[in-house]
Amino acid sequence: MTPVWRIESPRLIAGLARIVRDVGLAEDLAQDALVAALEQWPKSGIPDNPGAWLMATAKHRAIDHFRRNTRLERKHEELGRELDARQMSTSEVQMKDLDAALDDDVGDDLLRLIFVACHPVLSTEARIALTLRLLGGLTTEEIARAYLVPEPTVAQRIVRAKRTLAEARVPFEVPRGAELAARLSSVLAVIYLIFNEGYSATAGDDWLRPALCEEALRLGRVLAELAPQEPEVHGLVALMEIQASRSRARVGPSGEPILLLDQNRAQWDQLLIGRGLAALHRSEKLRSEKPRSEKLRSADPGSGKAGSTRGSYVLQAEIAACHARARTPEETDWARIVEIYDALARLAPSPVVELNRAVAIAMASGPAAGLALVDKLTSEPSLQNYHLLPSVRGDLLRRLGRLEEARVEFERAAALTRNVREREFLIERARACASGTNLSEPN
Repeated sequence: MTPVWRIESPRLIAGLARIVRDVGLAEDLAQDALVAALEQWPKSGIPDNPGAWLMATAKHRAIDHFRRNTRLERKHEELGRELDARQMSTSEVQMKDLDAALDDDVGDDLLRLIFVACHPVLSTEARIALTLRLLGGLTTEEIARAYLVPEPTVAQRIVRAKRTLAEARVPFEVPRGAELAARLSSVLAVIYLIFNEGYSATAGDDWLRPALCEEALRLGRVLAELAPQEPEVHGLVALMEIQASRSRARVGPSGEPILLLDQNRAQWDQLLIGRGLAALHRSEKLRSEKPRSEKLRSADPGSGKAGSTRGSYVLQAEIAACHARARTPEETDWARIVEIYDALARLAPSPVVELNRAVAIAMASGPAAGLALVDKLTSEPSLQNYHLLPSVRGDLLRRLGRLEEARVEFERAAALTRNVREREFLIERARACASGTNLSEPN
């Protein structure tokens, strides 16, 4: 039943939310339909069209709900007319007709649900939890386990998110015009946050959480099908596909991290790389095909979505593509990567971008050039507790032969990270510096 529910629940909730205009109520109705299925399917068998059966059952539950609520009599009548028009029945022919009717709107419904779940009125944590619950079909327990937080905390986030959406009267629709860019940026940010937590876990015993990467990839692919004309959507999908292609090579037999330049590139997933490069090509083609007037109107450096300007996800995907195309570490085009980071720093300036840019410059022009840039970031308030700053600085100091200074930086980085595997890895690097051992180059 779980695989069926994971597949059907997003479209079921999306279709119901379009009708009842309440995400919380839509999920409750979907859950009622699931309970009914768990009671009936073991006896009668799984129907040929599980989604249509669940939707029909949920709509009947909706009718019952509105009948008990006289304040929503108008919605009851609207639902009644829709049910009467479609003549719901358990017969196979009529179930197929209903399924076809639902499919007419399922794409638009899912797109609306994505925008609602990622609405800016919600906190980032709430958007992530609600997206995984409504669109990923994950249980509260699964979300809590993935993010290493108590289950009641996740449950409260979801409940508050639904209440906030209801109180704010957030419309169940796809934003249009000028609002679309900002809202799409919010959706992409949520999906990428989910992916990043899976790709490099902030805390816990594991450096990777593949289930989160897979879920983010699935959501990104769905969004690319629903919004095929948005270059940044394809850019994000390209970035995630290429990054995910390295997953098997990023951890050793005991779960220890393996840095980019130390990875066995034969283990990189060529299918995912091919998908990523294809998505990047689609993004580039869409940008080139936009009319010049539209490019000028849509250019918005602040949002990361632009017409003639490459967006932040497209630029990051181009960097990932440079690594993917290099058959060996020595073939990596670091000069090109520096150019892309320069563009990214102009489009979306941030201390983290500058830190990554410094790493690329160190690889292209030597560790001294990179260290000079990193040293300027040591006074940046937002990076004071960011473990990758001392980690990068330690790498550059090590490459310059300043091993004692490097040891101190690695130890500081180990103290700041909350991930067990990463902490062990950094401590080992500090020990190697103390013993004078020369380690391989950093990621």
